[in-house]
Amino acid sequence: MALEELKGVFEKLEPKTPGQEELKDALASEKDLVGVFGPTGTGKSLFSIIYAISKVAEGDYQRVVLARPVIDVVSGREVTILSDPETYRRLAAEYLMDIIGGFLGVDVVKKLLGDERLILVDPHFLRGRTFDNSVIIIDDAQSIPPEAIVEIITRLGSNSKLIVAGDPVFQRTAEAGRDGASLAREILQNEPTAVVVDMGIKDIVRPGARRGVKLLLELQMRRRELSETERKILETAKLHAPDADIITIIDLQDMKRAWEIASEHVPDALIIVKEGHLGRLIGRGGERIQKIEGDLGLKLRAIEFTLDFKELVRAAHPVSWIHKHVVDFDFAGPQLRMKVYSDYMGPMLGQKGAHIRFFDEMIKKLVGVGVYVEPVEPVGEESRRRRRRR
Repeated sequence: MALEELKGVFEKLEPKTPGQEELKDALASEKDLVGVFGPTGTGKSLFSIIYAISKVAEGDYQRVVLARPVIDVVSGREVTILSDPETYRRLAAEYLMDIIGGFLGVDVVKKLLGDERLILVDPHFLRGRTFDNSVIIIDDAQSIPPEAIVEIITRLGSNSKLIVAGDPVFQRTAEAGRDGASLAREILQNEPTAVVVDMGIKDIVRPGARRGVKLLLELQMRRRELSETERKILETAKLHAPDADIITIIDLQDMKRAWEIASEHVPDALIIVKEGHLGRLIGRGGERIQKIEGDLGLKLRAIEFTLDFKELVRAAHPVSWIHKHVVDFDFAGPQLRMKVYSDYMGPMLGQKGAHIRFFDEMIKKLVGVGVYVEPVEPVGEESRRRRRRR
């Protein structure tokens, strides 16, 4: 396939989620800095690389420069062009084939590499270079020092565009908010010539990736170090429900006192079990959970772990009905973003923000990231229903 035949290939990419649609619009915009952040399997790399190749084919740019680290996921060791050049080139090329080979064909990708229309570079060795007439893609930005990303931005020459893609939650190599992807996102959000797209779990389209993300979150919760009270609840639960797979337990009593949460809806502790195991913990008529509560003298609530984070709102937010007014609850950058109808921001936040601070602390203890709330206005049928009620 000749380069000319790749003209318009970006337009043929059909977005399958709202996040992908937003990303496609952002890439096609006039902005010369584009940041896209979210979990694996959302199409960040595919859309970015196909866009760049398409624009080279159409003559807008001369080449695509793909900079990404190569890291051994088992040992955590990074392979660089200096430490092992042959392995770096091979693994970087294999990654590229995995991403776009199925869309363009392996032979097309090899030809683009051979003609140096598509160049693979080690992000460690970009200092001193200037990129003119190029689309530069920094992939897996969470594993690149933020200083290196800023250095690349300073190297942008005339008629060039930079795309930064990364996962600031599930694949980060530093504490939440301090990895390369999170800091790059922070920088780009305040740049007038930049556009930032956040993708979440709802945007995952690759088979297996959604399950993988769920297992990563589950693993993180299983690794939590339990307090003495949480261990006692676990031991008692195992006594009365030995066949229930308990992922973790979070004691809420100190948090309730700290934020002065008096709501009867909030339990003393929340038990999170693997999907399909809730009935085993509760018992057919609730007898198991009642025995556990009786032995401990605590009010308990149990939920199954799914990727529907609104279930956590239903289970533990001080206002029992507020989950009905949560429009969306998903990852956005290094945090969880909860969209709530603007009419109900008061109950969601609580007096002096006590409700959301309590809920934020709980989520941080569970999955290591914070929560922020974004008000949204109702549209369509929901808006009409609200007008009728008024």
